[in-house]
Formats: sequence, structure tokens, C-alpha cells
Amino acid sequence: MKRQIKYAVSLIALIIASLIINFSKYITSASQIYNDRSHSYAVSRVVDGDTIELANEETVRYIGVDTPEIRERKGSGWAYKPRPFAEEAKEFNKKLVEGKSVKLEFDVKKKDRYKRLLAYVYTGEKMVNLEMIKEGFAMIYTYPPNIKYSQRFLSAQKEARENKRGLWADLAENKISTREAKNNIGRVRMIEAEVIDTYLTEKLLILRFKDSFKVVIYKNNIPSELKDITRSPDKYFKGKKIKVYGLIKEYKGHPEIAIHDISKLEWKQ
Repeated sequence: MKRQIKYAVSLIALIIASLIINFSKYITSASQIYNDRSHSYAVSRVVDGDTIELANEETVRYIGVDTPEIRERKGSGWAYKPRPFAEEAKEFNKKLVEGKSVKLEFDVKKKDRYKRLLAYVYTGEKMVNLEMIKEGFAMIYTYPPNIKYSQRFLSAQKEARENKRGLWADLAENKISTREAKNNIGRVRMIEAEVIDTYLTEKLLILRFKDSFKVVIYKNNIPSELKDITRSPDKYFKGKKIKVYGLIKEYKGHPEIAIHDISKLEWKQ
């Protein structure tokens, strides 16, 4: 009886080990297939300016870019409420990929919390992520660890801004006050104002202004030579006037600009 029990335990252990090995091979194989740019995937639908659906029912979110929202959360569902330039961004994305075959390239992190694939998307040799930024239909959205092409994206955004393409048209003429920020949700605007307070979280440095306006800076995107500002933010910002530009979004009922590129922030050091 003991021998039979021992044999049964050994057999179960062997089966489990075999399942683990095969599952590991499957995951590795699937990852290689998606990350192999020799494979093509048909685009079945363009969701918005930075998201598409494939014919295999996978959803792909473009790495490193952010376009104006075309929907907003309403209760447990979504309501169609496009922000300024959201429809234009979606149409440009459709022009690039809808009904076509694309290739995918991954970075470090493969999926987001919504189970969407995070990828650099290609039509031929053209990277769609980069084209969206170059033509002014998207802003860079650098979020570590997926930063492989962040410098290329930064250069493309600088060029789009200098040439006043898309979202960047008339930026200098659209300088507003913090009081006006709540009426400019979804628009790219420039704000010049005095910082009244600062505070830190594990991942963020947040600058507070009058009228419940905030600037949110992702600490991982701050260059090493400027890391001291996360140790003594009051010393660098409190009571000082800064200039910031970007897409104004609403968070918990208040306007804010999230900074994924520190060059969008100007202040006297």
C-alpha cells in the first residue's frame, strides 16, 4: 500500500512538472510570436487615437503616446463625449491602420492592468506611435519601464510643437490662468502661475496652485541631474512662478496637467 501511495505521488508530481514546462513553453512561444515583426495581424477596429482591436480580439494600446479622450466614464459604463481633437486623432489613426495588417513590437511590460497589449505598432516600416506624435495628433506619454523610443518621441513632439501641428496650434496664444483651467478640460494649454504647495507620493511629485489646479510630475521621468527636486521640492518650487504646458485633464473633479516629459515645465532654478 505504501509503495502504491509513493508511486501515485510520484506520478502526480511528474504530471504537474510536465504541465508547468508545457505552459512555460506556450507563454514563451506566444510572446515570441507577438514580438516577432515577421508576423502580421489584421486590424479589425480603431477604438480611438491610441488604441486598436485586432482580428484575433486582442486590444492594443500604443506605447508612449496619449491622445484626447473620445469617451468618458458615466456610472458603470461609458458615454461618447469627445474632447477637442479626439475625433481628428481617431480619424488619422484610422487612415494609418484601419483594415490593414500591422506588426507589433513589445517593450519590457507586455500588458496593462486592463489586459491590453502594449506595443509599438508598424505598418510597413512606419511606426504608427511615432507618426501620431509627429503630426501633432498625440502627446508623449512616457511610463517606465516602456521607454525604448522615448527620445525619438521627444524629438518628434518638439518638431510638432515648433511647427504648430495639430494639438500644438496656437499654443502660445492660448496661455490661460489657473482659474480658467476647469473650462479647458481636454485642451492643450499653457499656464503660468505661482506654486502654493508641493507634496510627494511614492511615484509622483505634485505641485499645487490656486483654484484647485495641479501639476503632476512622474518621478521616474525626472533626469538624474534633477533628482534633487524630489528630495526638496519646496526649495525648488514653493512660492515660485512656473510655466507649464500640456493636455488639461480632470481628476476627481479638479483640473490638472500630468508631466511625462520635464521639458514641459519651466522654472527658475
